Amino acid sequence: MKVTIITVTQNSEKYLQTCISSVQRQKYDNIEHIIIDGNSSDNTLAIIKRNEESLSAWISEDDRGMYDAINKGMKLATGDIIGVLNSDDMLENSMVISDIVEAFIENEVSVVYGNLKYVSQNDTRKILRVWKGKTYNRNRFFSGWMPAHPTFYVKRNLVEEFGGYENHFNSAADYEFMTRYLFHHQASAFYLNKFFVRMRTGGQSNATIWHRLRANRRDYLAMKKNKIPFPLLVSFLKPLSKVHQFYARA
Repeated sequence: MKVTIITVTQNSEKYLQTCISSVQRQKYDNIEHIIIDGNSSDNTLAIIKRNEESLSAWISEDDRGMYDAINKGMKLATGDIIGVLNSDDMLENSMVISDIVEAFIENEVSVVYGNLKYVSQNDTRKILRVWKGKTYNRNRFFSGWMPAHPTFYVKRNLVEEFGGYENHFNSAADYEFMTRYLFHHQASAFYLNKFFVRMRTGGQSNATIWHRLRANRRDYLAMKKNKIPFPLLVSFLKPLSKVHQFYARA
């Protein structure tokens, strides 16, 4: 099975090489790494070109944000499985993709997701908190649960059937995407209890109270669109479902 990893960049020179290197170190040899750049003005393109031999494709042009760029990558993807690796993140170890492919094959599912480590921006060895997933149960969406998006891998044929990210949901586009696949369309899924990604902290959706309120509004709209019962209540429960993440141990 071929695995497509999509990385979106824009002025990502600080951490991009670490991201690319984590893909290059994978023991699984059937990986397609695609980079979609948003017309970077720093040293990002030089880093991309320096690693061109290990990349399957890359483009640099204007886009309408991260999720629009991911959609572009999905259109270029030829892998059986698609995942996203942010430009300032890295795969946890050299066996991550091998483990994911094995989980797809052994469990005969359309989606695999796992665990995530939040790490310091300047020292990725320093774990600030972890996001441990849970065994898949569609009813978990009733309390605002979601998988960790950076660990979410999906069969490409489902993307062709159910569509990509809806950019107008802004910071909630990843939540809407996963809710559409797992709740609305009831795609089969398997939770692999392993760490997939080290993610540097600093996400914009949680930067201020105003950002969080706007994100909750978009979560509500995503729930309503995908027919989750009592979406207003669930949108308030959703932040509470993440409380367990705030402990620094793996």
